[in-house]
Amino acid sequence: QVRLVESGGGLVQPGDSLRLSCEVSGATYGHYCLGWFRQAPGKEREGIATIYTQYGGITYADSVEGRFTLSRDSSQNMLYLQMSVLEPEDTALYVCAAREGGCSLRAVHFPFWGQGTQVTVSS
Repeated sequence: QVRLVESGGGLVQPGDSLRLSCEVSGATYGHYCLGWFRQAPGKEREGIATIYTQYGGITYADSVEGRFTLSRDSSQNMLYLQMSVLEPEDTALYVCAAREGGCSLRAVHFPFWGQGTQVTVSS
């Protein structure tokens, strides 16, 4: 089965940057969509960005306003999310996920999930 482990979250001030990491294992066969989602208390899970492993195409949610950048390393076992100009509205549990087939920003389409890493933006 696919396993995902996130890291890199923390407490930062508005305007700061963070780089989240997701170690992916057990999904090197076939083509997968890898994505980042976030969930804040009282809000639904929100898709942030996805990458399709077959072609490397990346899709971003409008909400990130060009501030977030998804990337994947050359060994193809690490997924990253570079977040810049963070604001309190970005506070959430950030979770990486994987699914076979095409990409989607809808959480219901992803069967494999990590445990998440907390990002808190506060002055």
